Amino acid sequence: MEVNPLSIILVKSDSKGDRLLFRYPYTLPQQFQTSVTPARKTPYSLIHTGDDILQHAPPSNICFDQLYGISDKDLATLFAVKSELCNQKFELKVNDVRFVSHPTLLRSDPGSDQKSSDIQINVVFALHAQASSSVVKSYYELSKRIGIALIYEERRDGYFSREIKTMVAVMDENSALQEQEQPTGATGTGGSVGTGSGTGPAGTSGQTVVTCATAAGIAVGVFDTILKNTTLAQFIKTIYHDLCTTGLLNVTMNQTVTLSFCLPQKAHQFHKKGMAVEPETIDRCLESLKPYHGMLLLVDPSELFDCVPPSGANMLLQLIEVYNPLKSLQNMASDAELLIDHVYQLVGHLVYWAKATIIYPLCETNVYVIAPDAQLNIHSNLSDKFATKFPGMSLFEVISDFSLPTSIGHLTTPLQHPARQGRLAQMVLWMLQHHLLMQLHTYVQFVANLDGIEEDEFGGAAAGRCSSDRAHALHALYGSSAPSASSSQPLAVPTGGNRKHSLSEDRYSDSLSALLTTAASVTSNTRPSSASHRSNISHSSVGGLQTASSTDNDESIASIDDDDKLKRLLAAFPEPDRKAVARIPAASNPEDLALMVRLWKAGYFKGEHHLEEIMYFENLRRSQLLQLVDKFREVLIIYETEDPAIASLYSDQPAE
Repeated sequence: MEVNPLSIILVKSDSKGDRLLFRYPYTLPQQFQTSVTPARKTPYSLIHTGDDILQHAPPSNICFDQLYGISDKDLATLFAVKSELCNQKFELKVNDVRFVSHPTLLRSDPGSDQKSSDIQINVVFALHAQASSSVVKSYYELSKRIGIALIYEERRDGYFSREIKTMVAVMDENSALQEQEQPTGATGTGGSVGTGSGTGPAGTSGQTVVTCATAAGIAVGVFDTILKNTTLAQFIKTIYHDLCTTGLLNVTMNQTVTLSFCLPQKAHQFHKKGMAVEPETIDRCLESLKPYHGMLLLVDPSELFDCVPPSGANMLLQLIEVYNPLKSLQNMASDAELLIDHVYQLVGHLVYWAKATIIYPLCETNVYVIAPDAQLNIHSNLSDKFATKFPGMSLFEVISDFSLPTSIGHLTTPLQHPARQGRLAQMVLWMLQHHLLMQLHTYVQFVANLDGIEEDEFGGAAAGRCSSDRAHALHALYGSSAPSASSSQPLAVPTGGNRKHSLSEDRYSDSLSALLTTAASVTSNTRPSSASHRSNISHSSVGGLQTASSTDNDESIASIDDDDKLKRLLAAFPEPDRKAVARIPAASNPEDLALMVRLWKAGYFKGEHHLEEIMYFENLRRSQLLQLVDKFREVLIIYETEDPAIASLYSDQPAE
């Protein structure tokens, strides 16, 4: 996608006529000057005139990414619009060039009804015709802002009127000099054309080249003088160069009005060449911001204040003072004593300006993998930057640990020195800043396993249909690598045949087993089974028949209450799912089943919410969720993928 402007054109229209005051760039590259002149291999060869219909190409007004082939007089005629077209979007397509602007009407006396004193200002951007609608919209907004700034400065101290007088004076002086030299110049031109042309077509082509070269030379001289003598021309030049290099503007007009503007399609290419991030993509990401998200700066903090208006500088300073990639946005808002909504606005502004990106706060349980479009080719200079940042370390050696999804905790041990663990965290942050790593989150999907349930309980057809539904759900999640529906073992994360970790294997095995053992012991101590009670009653030698009967009644009442509670909880599931959940051993525990039903009702088991989001909104610990998923592993499938809100900033449509 072409996002750089071809040219910036300033046109005015008033009672004195229409004028193209300035355009930039106004000089064509040296390659063009040497390539347009027709060359002959021998004195007897003819220059090809393109009469062959198969050789005809559509006309083009672009040469070396600059506007070409349209005279200044024609540009002035096109863009000197009437007052009826002012203060609205103006768009015009000529061949392969699209012009976009926001014509502005400037009244010298706002209270006067005399239209003779009105001035129409039009700051036009010439773009590639195939530029996307979002790029066109961005340049239209920029043209509108420049027009508003010119009106403000004109009403404040007549800035635009002074600049117009200077520009017009330079043009009039140059026109007078041309009129004085016209007889001599015409004779010289005719002689040169006649000398260089041997045939009709060749002579015509030579005359055209000389005329264009002469006109271009005159325009260059005029615009050079205007550029030296007027600050408005220098202002336009700065805008053009900033848009072509960084896409970020922070320029001052007349030492008073500061114009800040971001072209996100260009700005985000600074961190990831060749990728164009659309404003709509950024908006979707910011709309998905949650308090548990974090922020990662992509530039030095000293570079942040150029993109923030003075009114927000104090709040930004408060946020930067407490900034830490290990903190969530909510924690930073609390430490900075700011409202979370204000933090959202500041972070969104920094993300839009390509100064920061959204992450999940760095911790040992975070799982990362190499980004699918990581710039790791042989022509990338990231390895040299990494070696400079971390002496003695190799980027390819470090990032190879993340060839498969791996957590930070898996790469560290308790015996490691804290400095080494901190160094690993710094390297992970560096790779995140350069979009080399992508974080994966664990999502949970509820899929009822109906295998083993007698068909006569709810009909063979229903069983077959539910089994088919489960198979379709598995296929939708896993594709061709869907696990067998008859398996009752914990399902591994579908990230490849040689997957390192699953929920019940290496990564969680020790901690999960310990937690399950503790929970089992606590359950056995606090909720004894009816069989153990009966055993205690029969062997007890203390108490009489009345005591035994009282204890038995209490247990019966408690057992009835638990059974009723379990039935009420199971009633939340549809009939086929209820059968599948009821046969799981953990479903006999009211607490586990209550948590399962609570999360199921909240919609967390549809594969749309990752564990960190569930932990935050339901105020749960990771260990509680992992235990629950393991206990109900027969109906809960887990898989790892990226957070859509964050992944949208990693990979978008490539720039053409």
